[in-house]
Amino acid sequence: MNAEPHPPGPRPDIPPGAPPGGARVLAVACVGVFMIILDATIVSVALPDIGADLGFAPGALAWVVNAYTLAFAGTLLLAGRLVADHGTRATFAAGLCVFGAASLACGLAPAAWVLVAARAAQGLGGAVVMPATLTMVTAAHPEPAARGRALGLWSAVGAAGAAAGSVAGGVLTGLAGWPWVFLVNVPLTALTVLAALRVPHGAAARPGRARLDVAGAVLATGGLVALVYGLLEGGTGGWSEPRVLAALAAAPVALCLFLAHQARWAAAPLVPLGLFRSRPVSAANAVVFCLGLGFFASPVLLSLYVQQALGYTPMRAGLAFLPAAAALFAGAQAAGRLTHRYGVRAVAAGGALLAAAGFAWLAGLGAHTAYWPAIALPQVLFGLGIGVAFTPITVAATSVPPDVAGVAAGVLNTVRQVAAAVGLAALSTVATARSGGYGEAFLAAAVTAATAAAGAASLLPARRPPERHRSGASGH
Repeated sequence: MNAEPHPPGPRPDIPPGAPPGGARVLAVACVGVFMIILDATIVSVALPDIGADLGFAPGALAWVVNAYTLAFAGTLLLAGRLVADHGTRATFAAGLCVFGAASLACGLAPAAWVLVAARAAQGLGGAVVMPATLTMVTAAHPEPAARGRALGLWSAVGAAGAAAGSVAGGVLTGLAGWPWVFLVNVPLTALTVLAALRVPHGAAARPGRARLDVAGAVLATGGLVALVYGLLEGGTGGWSEPRVLAALAAAPVALCLFLAHQARWAAAPLVPLGLFRSRPVSAANAVVFCLGLGFFASPVLLSLYVQQALGYTPMRAGLAFLPAAAALFAGAQAAGRLTHRYGVRAVAAGGALLAAAGFAWLAGLGAHTAYWPAIALPQVLFGLGIGVAFTPITVAATSVPPDVAGVAAGVLNTVRQVAAAVGLAALSTVATARSGGYGEAFLAAAVTAATAAAGAASLLPARRPPERHRSGASGH
């Protein structure tokens, strides 16, 4: 964005040690991951307008978010296999094309069901793009120090996308209407595809392609959809409704069948369960799940609160998220240095405690809570805490042999998305159940974040575990 020419010498925005073309690959990958993560939160401020225009039932608005999240989570690991089988650049471009076409369908949707279906298609495209961006970055930066710096920037850009989503959604909804929170993706994806076709080749397609575990993806996605449906419908239609009971009964059955399928029947399992014999991997995924339950629901809850309870316009509601956006980005930028200096355990636990404090402060929301300081300052706390915590958690979750590092990263991202869907379903049900529900929802978020802090302090390694170079050492 800076138009001034760079002086001779290494550019500060390019990780030292990057090979020729590495900077261009990193830039394209960062744009891709920014768009994919941005779209998970950009709709939060637009939800009231979307509900009014398309006639969503009161409890059904969460599906505008969860259709994207569940499709993303349910196919992310399958998409990782596609990236490995068909090459990085081809799958990245194909995923972006699906994402862009689905974005156009979202913006032009004439009915609620069309929007939900198009959001699910967006999630499918995003699930292909995400592992492709990670593979592009790692393949373009083979030297460990340069790779670490590049991945730090990639993570920070992803955090910025999550933070900027609510702000961008509010501005676009206020200026041009809610369809533009989706239509803005169309020219961006077209330009990114053109740029991707001009960067050096990423990882090539492998000659012997593994069988895709479609059955595993169907079981996982079906179980999650049933769980989220049961939580949302139970909160609005009553927990004794037959369809609610059927969904809540089907969810654990499908998820247990998924685990059994991964352990016994899948020729090429999506999730090698032996990966979880590593304590850092298991602990990191448990911690990120607890932390994600409240964090990913918070933009939607706060957006609905400030618009419905305080009467904010969409643009004002979007701008109200600026403290969280700035704090999240600042935390993500500082996380790498803090983790290197103080270790995985201390930084992850400290960040989760900050997030818990911010959510606990928001538990005091009432009918006429003033924005300053009771809404703005808690955002700074939880934004900074989340931004700091995610990096050391990722470090712990991916401290595995190189041949399973991509699978470990995919599992972590899947767990984050599952936490987002389950957290939004559960906490939005709490928020809309009765008067004062928003405060109770944030209190629940504070409890889950505090649980994450306790888990990080007791289970995560003090320092990054050494990477073992034989896959057998990981239990894979």
